[in-house]
Amino acid sequence: MPTIIAPSVLASDFGNLERDCKMINNSEADWFHIDIMDGVFVPNISFGMPVLAAIQKHAQKPLDVHLMIVDPDRYVETFHKLGAAILTVHYEACTHLHRSLQLIKSFGMKAGVALNPHTPVELLKDTIQAIDLVCIMSVNPGFGGQTFIEHTYEKIKELKELIEKTNSKCQIEIDGGVTDQNAAKLIQCGADVLVAGSHVFKAADPISTIKTLKNSH
Repeated sequence: MPTIIAPSVLASDFGNLERDCKMINNSEADWFHIDIMDGVFVPNISFGMPVLAAIQKHAQKPLDVHLMIVDPDRYVETFHKLGAAILTVHYEACTHLHRSLQLIKSFGMKAGVALNPHTPVELLKDTIQAIDLVCIMSVNPGFGGQTFIEHTYEKIKELKELIEKTNSKCQIEIDGGVTDQNAAKLIQCGADVLVAGSHVFKAADPISTIKTLKNSH
């Protein structure tokens, strides 16, 4: 399976959102990765519903929506209405993770679970069959442009082992500090989806940067 590339719109130029959405549409990227932050679960506030609606108007590829918010269940239906194809909640923010996953799936979306850098993979062993995508945070969530955490490689291998052992169909997504320098190693360890923000949007040629990531192996 070719690697899925999901540029993180958080790193785009908000003054030229339509232009940057069109760039993603015209590139070899597969998904739009959209971070929703509430300033409570993470120390930053990002897109609200109107911005997501604006992105959806221009996006011609699936919206991969990552909720870094407390009590995400309150908004599952709203994000479904705003066009999310994949909705990811944080393990650390869900008191009843299995119920949250069922709720997401009840609206026909794929259900993702994100793990902060300090959260062990083994905590997913009871829910892995119900998860479509696990997002391993390879930086501390909240801000773009951070340095990649090296322990991520081990974590991917552990997760891959758990997925194979349980015959889960779950995909592995890596979010944070992804560049053309570590993409190939992440894929070798078992990553299926690479989220890249600053590396894409600060590049002189974002389209060719996305192509390079897409062809890493």
